This record gives sequence, C-alpha cells and structure tokens, in this order.
Amino acid sequence: MQIWLGFAILALILWGITGVTQKLSTNRISSERSFLWFCWAMVALSGAVLVVARPHWGLAPLVVTCAIAGGALNGMGAWTSFRALESGGKASIVISLISLYPLLTVVLAVIILGERLTGMQTAGAVAAIAAAILLSLEAPPANPGVL
Repeated sequence: MQIWLGFAILALILWGITGVTQKLSTNRISSERSFLWFCWAMVALSGAVLVVARPHWGLAPLVVTCAIAGGALNGMGAWTSFRALESGGKASIVISLISLYPLLTVVLAVIILGERLTGMQTAGAVAAIAAAILLSLEAPPANPGVL
C-alpha cells in the first residue's frame, strides 16, 4: 500500500469519529463553545507539529496566503458543521452530507488546476451526489391511526 493511501484511510477514520464527537458536544453546549474547544485542540496540535516539523519560514507570499486561506476555510467549515448539528441535524446525515466537500475540490481541480477525470472517477462523483441526495431524504412521519 502506498503511504498516501494509509494517511487517507487514517484521515477517514479520524474524521468519522469526529462527526460523533461533534454531535455529542453540540448536544450539550453551543456550537460556538464547541468550536472554541475545537480551535484550542488545533492550537495544541499546531504546537506539537511546530516542535516536530521544523518549518521553513522563507515562503513565497502566495504559499502563505493559500495556507492561511485553507486554515480559515477549514475553520469556517468546522464551525458551520457544529451549527448544523446544534440546529437539530442528525449526525448520520449532516456528517455524510458535508463529507462530500471533495466533490467541490474535484470541480475546482478540473477548472483551476487543469486536472482530468477518468470515466470511472466521473461515475464515482455522480454516485456520491446520488448518495448525498438519498442520505438527505427523511422518511415521512408514521401515521399511527392508519394501518
């Protein structure tokens, strides 16, 4: 197995567990407070990475801007996911739906980076969209008076 695939699978597992922990926290405290604790965890992890990674500080402004924008967008995405869960969204639906964000990445990679998709990859994207639609559908409430 290639190392990138191992990291991708680990990310899938970690983010899968995260969806449950986010729902548990927003069941008990506000999305804003949950997000603040999320941010504190990121600060602690950033400190650990800083110690281990020995970053190179002489970076081009575009690289720094993209990294900061990525962090800010990731943070806003996390905050809005907390809001969705706090607002009554079921974790099984909210997390599944927001986890389709890679489809936007795919579209932007094709448009901005000039990447190409194979027929199989396109079929996978279409299947993911269909899955999102099916996951977001709620069954109508049961009518106890009708058999």
